[in-house]
Amino acid sequence: MTSMPDLGPAARRMAGLLAEVRDSQLTGPTPAGGMSLGTLVDHVHGLALAFTRAAAKDFPDGPSQPPSADAARLAPDWRSRVPEQLDALAAAWRSPDAWQGMTQAGGIDLPGGQAGHVAMNELVVHGWDVSRAIGRPYDAGADEIEACLAFVAPSVEQSGGQGVPGLFGPAVDVSGDASALDRLIAMTGRDPSWTAERT
Repeated sequence: MTSMPDLGPAARRMAGLLAEVRDSQLTGPTPAGGMSLGTLVDHVHGLALAFTRAAAKDFPDGPSQPPSADAARLAPDWRSRVPEQLDALAAAWRSPDAWQGMTQAGGIDLPGGQAGHVAMNELVVHGWDVSRAIGRPYDAGADEIEACLAFVAPSVEQSGGQGVPGLFGPAVDVSGDASALDRLIAMTGRDPSWTAERT
């Protein structure tokens, strides 16, 4: 994984979706493994911080830890803080150095190139989660989906479609003519037809 996809479009799309989240929706469901929307927003903030540090290979607080996922931890100013952190995340991964050597994310040592693809996948898949939770469309670029599949497809294949603990649930079957985005979403254990109204 030596390619350097631009995380900027996915980060901006995520920020745009978060700007549409109403306070009353924070306790509502998402397609993300039982997380409420507020919990998912906290997770997005945490992963943005974690993967910004992974790009810089700078861990001021010691070894990296898995991003939190707790709605109670959402800061009062999350509506400005999370988009700012998403911008910083995208900027950090524009450095060629971010994609080289080894780094850490979520307490795991991994190559920089792999970490960048994981960060892209987190932005795209959780962006889709947020869009479904608030009833908005989601349309990732073909290059973004390709970058995500470069990480997700081998992981799912190695698991035999049974899921990857801490990352994905068991893969969901989709039709042969499913879109690339729907195939990606299904590989991560989500139902591409999920809507908040159905839960």
